[in-house]
Amino acid sequence: MSRARPLLIALVWFAASLPASAQDTSGLKKAMIGQWELATTERSKTCVVTLKPDTTPRGMKLDLEPSCAAALPFTKDIAGWNVKGLDIVRLQDANGEAVLDFTEVEAGIFEGLRQGEGVYILQNLAAARSLAKSMDQMIGDWAMVRGNGAVVCSLVLTNNDAGNDNFEVFVKPKCDPTVAAFAPTQWRLEHGQMMLMSARGETWRFEADDNAQWRLVPDSANPLIMLRQ
Repeated sequence: MSRARPLLIALVWFAASLPASAQDTSGLKKAMIGQWELATTERSKTCVVTLKPDTTPRGMKLDLEPSCAAALPFTKDIAGWNVKGLDIVRLQDANGEAVLDFTEVEAGIFEGLRQGEGVYILQNLAAARSLAKSMDQMIGDWAMVRGNGAVVCSLVLTNNDAGNDNFEVFVKPKCDPTVAAFAPTQWRLEHGQMMLMSARGETWRFEADDNAQWRLVPDSANPLIMLRQ
């Protein structure tokens, strides 16, 4: 056996014996540095949180924008932040106790639950504002047309909260029987798709094409297209 082998084994054993936090949390901590939006799921109440790299005896520093306490009263208790375990981002009080623990549910999107209050979202501020802008651009009157341009339905996408990150849809009279049978009542944007959902739980997904139109997927020989009015 070469002299290098025992040394290699010793190094592997030493790395394995380190606390998981020492091995794995540095990357998450680095990724979290910056500005984040803390919000209710429907974004009716929001707060900008700036996570800083500066360390304190009980965690790391952060700044809350002045309006946070009015929008989300529990934020008055937040004094710092930290990473716990392998993947929990903690907003904590001055004693290091959790005010709200978050886990990542999608790339760059974290969810945390406060008992008796509900779920809160922590999302990169730029991404959150981009989503809000996209949502604002979607609100209003739409026509649903076939590939030949024939209008088969008119509907209104609103910003009225319908729960679970969804918003209300109002369908105007005299729709094509296929659309009338589907009867969408809610909508949302998800991963770049426009989703229309019926009260029965059915979902139609539309993707934007190069002509700024939204086409039902999967595509067909007689496509269904959403157009802004």
